[in-house]
Amino acid sequence: MIARKCFNVMLLSMGVFLWGCTPASNNGSPGNEGEQLLVFLVRHAEKVDHSKDADLSGDGYLRADELARTLADAGIEYIHSSDFIRTKETAKPVAHLFGLEVELYDPRDLDMLADQLKASGGRHLVVGHSNTTPAMVELLGGDPGSAIEEEKEYDRLYILTIVKGEVQTVLLRYGKPCSSLPSKISASSLEVPQISGSALKSSHTLGLPG
Repeated sequence: MIARKCFNVMLLSMGVFLWGCTPASNNGSPGNEGEQLLVFLVRHAEKVDHSKDADLSGDGYLRADELARTLADAGIEYIHSSDFIRTKETAKPVAHLFGLEVELYDPRDLDMLADQLKASGGRHLVVGHSNTTPAMVELLGGDPGSAIEEEKEYDRLYILTIVKGEVQTVLLRYGKPCSSLPSKISASSLEVPQISGSALKSSHTLGLPG
């Protein structure tokens, strides 16, 4: 456990360092082709039950604190969360650490958030759900990998580095390990209304709650 945590922190630090060493754009204006963008994306931490706007469980609050510790040296400048208790509570320790306000986004319109991130540049944390987090990774040009297991996978931490249209994806795990075996995705139970965006036209059928 300790070895895994140290290795993840090392990879995270290396990613942030390499991003900082990449030459910036000539004029530094948001949205230009050379603007640097570093995005950390997580699903919310463990929830107390399956109600529509569930709070975090005890384990969930511990994971939220662990996320803040993991990102303590990441220089987060913006934090984005959907308007649900579990996502906002997951983001809160990081927001407190960096003295930032949590900006709310509509999980049904991920295209708008993707455009906002690309236009602003900088370092962002996006807290979402089991379906929206991989979709957001894909919209930004990254590799989401396999589907997030709805019932028990809460430990993914995506790091997307985007410079001059080139996207690098790193997937780490943080906090208490979760059993994360691939699972079939079903659209039968929607927690968040149907999401718009090109990511939904991919091979992933994204309709999981959580």
